[in-house]
Amino acid sequence: MSDIQLSENELWIASFYRSSEMSGAMFFGRVARTIRGPLQKDVTHHFADESAHASYWTDCIDSLDQRAIPMRDAYQDRYMDAVGVPASLMEVMAITLVFEKRTIGHYNQHLREDNTPAPVRATIEKIMLDERWHVRYVREALQAMEERYGKQEIEDTLARYTAADVEIYGKAMAEFEERFANQ
Repeated sequence: MSDIQLSENELWIASFYRSSEMSGAMFFGRVARTIRGPLQKDVTHHFADESAHASYWTDCIDSLDQRAIPMRDAYQDRYMDAVGVPASLMEVMAITLVFEKRTIGHYNQHLREDNTPAPVRATIEKIMLDERWHVRYVREALQAMEERYGKQEIEDTLARYTAADVEIYGKAMAEFEERFANQ
C-alpha cells in the first residue's frame, strides 16, 4: 500500500501521459512495419521506447494503488486533426521532432512543480532519457533527407508543424488549467 495518494487530477494527467505513450507506440509500430532502409532500426527502437513508456506509466500508477483512467484520445490525435496524416517519411520525422521537443519541454515543466509525487517524478526522469535520443536520431534523419527533399522544404514543414503545435499545446494547456481549477 502506497503512502502517496494521487489527486483525481494527478491520476488523470498520469493516465493522459500513458495514453499518449500508447498512441505513440501504435503510430511508430505502423511506421516501423512499412519502412525500409537505415531508419528501420531507429523507428523500431522508437516504437519499443514508446511501448515501454506506457508500461512505465502503468507501473507508476499501479505503485500508487491506482488504476489508469481509460482515455478516448491522446495528445497526438490533436496533431492529426490539425495537420492531417503525414504523407511522407520526411513529414513523419518532422512532426516527430516537433512533438518530441514539446514532450521534453512539458515533462521538464512538470518536474519543476514542487508537488510532483516521487513516483511520477521518477517515471518522467526515466522517460526523458529516451526522449532526448528520439530528438537526436530524428534531427539526424531530417538532415540526411535534405538531399532528397531539400533543406527549405524540411524547414517549411517544421515551421508548419511548429505553428500547429503552438496552437494545439495552447488549447491543451487551457483545458488542463480548466480541469485543475474545477478540482
